[in-house]
Amino acid sequence: MSGAAVHHPVYTGDDGALLDVAETIASEWAALGMRGSFLARNLDTGEQLGFGADEPTPLASVVKVPLALVVLDLIAAGALDPAQPVTVDPATSSVGPTGLAAFRYPATVAVADLLQLMLSVSDNAAADALLDLVPVADIDTRLRAWGCEGIRMRHRMNHLYECAAGAAGNDFSLALELAVRDERAGRHTIETLDPARANTGTAAALVGLLHRVWCDEIAGPRATAELRRLMGLQVFTQRLASELRADTLRWFGKTGTFLHLRHEIGVLETDSGDRVAMAALTRADRIAGVAADIDLAIGVAGREAFEALRCR
Repeated sequence: MSGAAVHHPVYTGDDGALLDVAETIASEWAALGMRGSFLARNLDTGEQLGFGADEPTPLASVVKVPLALVVLDLIAAGALDPAQPVTVDPATSSVGPTGLAAFRYPATVAVADLLQLMLSVSDNAAADALLDLVPVADIDTRLRAWGCEGIRMRHRMNHLYECAAGAAGNDFSLALELAVRDERAGRHTIETLDPARANTGTAAALVGLLHRVWCDEIAGPRATAELRRLMGLQVFTQRLASELRADTLRWFGKTGTFLHLRHEIGVLETDSGDRVAMAALTRADRIAGVAADIDLAIGVAGREAFEALRCR
């Protein structure tokens, strides 16, 4: 009988109560047919909770955060001009539903505005235009030099769609069906869903990156400050931020969505001084292009983790 082995996640928690929250979140996800990893950390106390935090996962658009940090660091160092104009032509640019990727005619945009489009509306064409200026290999090399060993960048954003089309033609529904089937079987027909060949990261590495960005312990302070500002402009709030909305709360995040992948990483700041970084990396075990219950479960996880980790 073939099929993937039953997976039992490794739990993280600095005390029994935090372990209980981690186990509750994992159980709630499993009940919905969600697999994945989760980690939340109070950036000031260091306390954390989660599960599966060291499992490499294809990142989809979450990889735009480390990409942005490298580009911003080059800008801060004077190696790249934020005002440099870049022309993006729909005939050759990346596929995607938002931003320049959805344009029908060529548009010329400054480097700094490509960064904003990439992080605020997850524009794939903006991301690949930046990768024309700073190649994938250079991004990966810089991440390794910074000690981000749990994060790998291996391909452009459009390669996600090229690999899906290679496996399923122009039938995106078939590509989703293949992704879910392969998830159950533990194999990878679509190359960019294979952690050994995709842009990948772990929840632990991503929370570690956010920790260093928020504490100005990576790149230069001008770069980290601008990355924080840009992550605060994200327009998608249906996941981790969905149950963390109040005038006293500020969310800085980045989602990632492709086929059965639904991710988000980010940091929650409160007026009382709490700062909690989170990474939720999920794979759905059912064929569904829209899954509001999965997004909601990610949001519930964020709220439960924040309530457990906030300073009292």
